[in-house]
Amino acid sequence: MALPFASQHTTSFPAALEQLGVSVLVSTYQAGQLIILRAQGGVLNTHFCGLERPMGLAAEGGRLAVGTGYQLIEYRDVPAVAEKLPDAERHDACYLPRQIHVTGDIDIHEMAYAADGELWLVNTRMSCLCTRDPAYSIRPRWRPPFVTGYDLTDRCHLNGLALKDGQPAFATALGRSDQAAGWRADKARGGILMSIPDGRIVAEGLSMPHSPRWHQGRLWVLESGAGTLATIDPSNGKKTVVAEVPGFTRGLDFVGRYAFVGLSQVRETAVFAGLPLTARVAERQCGVWVIDTATGATVAFVVFTGSVQEVFAVQVLPHRYPAVLDPHDDLLRTSYALPDEALAEIVPPDPVLSAIAQAAQAHRTGQSAAAVSMLGAILADQPEQTGARYELAKIHMDCESWHEAERELTRLVRDEPSHADAHHRLALCHAARGRWVEALQGSEASLAADGQFAAAHVTRGVVLLSEGRYDEGWAEWEWRRELPDAVRFACPQPLWTGAPISDQVLLVHTEGSLLDVVQFARFLPRAARHCRRLIVSCSEEQRPLLAKIEGVAEARIPDAIALDRFDVYCSLLSLPRLLGITRMDLPSTVPYLSLADISARPAPLPGKGQRRVGLCWSGCDRGGPALAALAALLEDQGARFFSLQDKPSREDAAWLESRGIVDLEPEMTTPARTAALVEQLDGVIGVDSLPIHLAGALGKPACVLIGPFHHWRWLRHEAASPWYPSVRIQRRRTDESWEEVIGRIAPEVSGHPTSAYP
Repeated sequence: MALPFASQHTTSFPAALEQLGVSVLVSTYQAGQLIILRAQGGVLNTHFCGLERPMGLAAEGGRLAVGTGYQLIEYRDVPAVAEKLPDAERHDACYLPRQIHVTGDIDIHEMAYAADGELWLVNTRMSCLCTRDPAYSIRPRWRPPFVTGYDLTDRCHLNGLALKDGQPAFATALGRSDQAAGWRADKARGGILMSIPDGRIVAEGLSMPHSPRWHQGRLWVLESGAGTLATIDPSNGKKTVVAEVPGFTRGLDFVGRYAFVGLSQVRETAVFAGLPLTARVAERQCGVWVIDTATGATVAFVVFTGSVQEVFAVQVLPHRYPAVLDPHDDLLRTSYALPDEALAEIVPPDPVLSAIAQAAQAHRTGQSAAAVSMLGAILADQPEQTGARYELAKIHMDCESWHEAERELTRLVRDEPSHADAHHRLALCHAARGRWVEALQGSEASLAADGQFAAAHVTRGVVLLSEGRYDEGWAEWEWRRELPDAVRFACPQPLWTGAPISDQVLLVHTEGSLLDVVQFARFLPRAARHCRRLIVSCSEEQRPLLAKIEGVAEARIPDAIALDRFDVYCSLLSLPRLLGITRMDLPSTVPYLSLADISARPAPLPGKGQRRVGLCWSGCDRGGPALAALAALLEDQGARFFSLQDKPSREDAAWLESRGIVDLEPEMTTPARTAALVEQLDGVIGVDSLPIHLAGALGKPACVLIGPFHHWRWLRHEAASPWYPSVRIQRRRTDESWEEVIGRIAPEVSGHPTSAYP
């Protein structure tokens, strides 16, 4: 499973940011994030903005450009919006996405704003420098003289751009090649630095050079393959190493005498094998180093661990505490930047609407009680104000105050019978309180007002599925693909509609949570019988679980699947609808997961001769038991207990240790290793979570603890799961505690262990 982000820094790093009055923006395409490094009270604050493969960065005069997988996003600093952010007093800048230019997948590397305001970018796949053009994807402006034409084969891996006197002056490439990916032939020492526009080779024999910069009268470059910061004399190509650092150097910016250098870990792959850096440094780091260019000494650094292993670009921002808004941030709906002449004619806002907006902002910043009070005051004076009532209902729902939300929404739909979203939210309130008939009626009332309301279709589908009405539920649940935040699989091939494809290759892509993937993987063998060949597109962590399932020809990450390898595609979660699955023919043969593809199995678990039982008390549903509620299970003297809980709290870890429960969390580094641990157990007891699903998919006995608010897959009343024959369902009624539930099953686990499970 994915490792969480973590960082460590020297105390001098935030101190340097404070002293210089700056912050640092870091792009990492490997983790799909922009990371803002800001000083806050003597420590480092890290803020994330998720983007698809962010790479090149450029900032100038309140503008910020970010190159992503196939787009160029330009942001503008709108300081007034900073006042709407949480901790508004801290923020001194707020960058809003202002323009998105679709470039196509050209592998945008470095970028820079020229003196005339033109944004230049390195088009690595086409081996050229280019600029934007509103009529085209890009406009090529310069390419190395040895590159004879444009294609998408990354001939020389052009990657770095330096301005001098406000104009493009220098560029780096990893090889002097005119052949497709020819730079790879001598990656360790084939790098070059060129001058622009004449294309003269200023320096050669460099090890993967990146990030050329002209600063304080000198030409700087990162020799990434050697892990160095160096200067190069443009007149004779002489290189002077200023500093060596413990990582693959890529991403460079300056503030006065200080250089901010990005470092990446670099794994031993074919691309990076044989570099001077890998020979010099065994334990390479990822992060940002601050180097005093006058002495070459490292004066500060921050190290990233976990999910971030590679840094692409480093950009210093002239603000102490800026924010960069996500393209889907709600603030973008209510934030405007107008010319001065238009601002002079702005009409004062409606005071009631302004008060509603202020209440909504108070709720977003954690002041929900104040927001409820503000909206209550409006409604006391103007009970017909449906906008305030709707906002109040949403806040009550966010706070899970279902009764209060239901009261407001009932009044709202009475006053506005055609308010589709109010009907839908009322349906959600009913569902949250276990009133499924009313939830179904509410979703149908919403659809009567707006038949294309995707969220209401999905809610209706969930209610139907929770009742086992699969033949009706699958079609409604398919509307999840139309939700605003739906993740769509982008490819030119047609979507499989269920029509015959016996002579075609089907690609099935995963979506949803890892629990969904395990639950729906059972449909892959049946789907494989409908096509000539079946390919699964999944994440790297899911691949070992899916690669050996019957009928799966291959399982690959999306980037590793060529578009000409398949004919049609569909989602894993759409297979039941496409295959016509009903409650009666739900595939339930177990095990259907194979662990043959696990390269590093965990060591055998202790407790040989005892029944080994896994425990998990926190999962995807609300209201699970506290760990202490499981204490009655531990009275079973014939069992050895193991914790399968992901990221237990410090208090829970201490509780486990005090009772001799083996904490397996350090061993649960991937879903496949977690499955291998579950395979060694005699049973699992826990909430709706990955260990329960793995136990069910492997045919291991398990008992799932279900509260009043649970996922549709556990249905409404059954004691046995139609999805997992080996899983028994224990439901907590609204009038009982988890301690009572555990007390009810503890004697069965201890005295009659087989009856505690199916």
